[in-house]
Amino acid sequence: MLGAIAGDIIGSVYEFNNRRSKDFPLFTEESTFTDDTILTVAVADVILHGGSYTQAFKTYYQRYPNPTGSYGMRFAQWARSPQSEPYNSFGNGSAMRVSPVGFAFNSLETVLQQAKASAEVTHNHPEGIKGAQVTAACIFLARTGIERTAIRSYVETTFGYDLGRSLDEIRPTYSFNESCQGTVPEAVIAALDSTDFEDAIRNAVSLGGDSDTLTCITGGIAEALYGGIPDAIATQVLNILDQPLQTMTEKFLSQLRSIEA
Repeated sequence: MLGAIAGDIIGSVYEFNNRRSKDFPLFTEESTFTDDTILTVAVADVILHGGSYTQAFKTYYQRYPNPTGSYGMRFAQWARSPQSEPYNSFGNGSAMRVSPVGFAFNSLETVLQQAKASAEVTHNHPEGIKGAQVTAACIFLARTGIERTAIRSYVETTFGYDLGRSLDEIRPTYSFNESCQGTVPEAVIAALDSTDFEDAIRNAVSLGGDSDTLTCITGGIAEALYGGIPDAIATQVLNILDQPLQTMTEKFLSQLRSIEA
């Protein structure tokens, strides 16, 4: 979860100022959290305390309304409305917020079920559900020690994503894309083709596109691959969060540590 938040914050300044290079500062004075972090924390809140994803997403939107959250237009309309029906989205929002699911549950079947549950309250299109499930499954498989080649094979066989492209092949023509199918495969490749957590983040930013969300998804998977994130990055990230988001994040991380112990 913290890796996803780190990806969001680091990627936030490059969403509309893409870098096609791995040479850039991880943090600047403009680095901030966005809707990716806010809704990730909302998912963690539901896992910790129960309740519905619908109500949690609407509540967190009210606490952090636009422009603070930089939400997608359709999500913002849904969150402001009295209606609770999903809107058939296949946007990458379902994947950006799902990382706590991949860390919290201890079977792949449960992870897939819970990823679907977190997605379908808004993103009930099959591609929206798939993006969330792929992201959460990659996190679960990575944190349970499954080799990268097996993770890649599982995603390609089960979900049909093409993970056979290299970063160098993707980078020249990749453009801004807010769909799951145009973001999640690239994020998975950026994580699986990395050498450490920071390298995964740099891979993701270097592709361009919807940088904060791409890097958020990559960061969650990379955290699982490497068993955490570097202390220096974690400290910066927690300092950028406001107190309520920081408290909920630390509570979720503490709960995970107690379960693992």
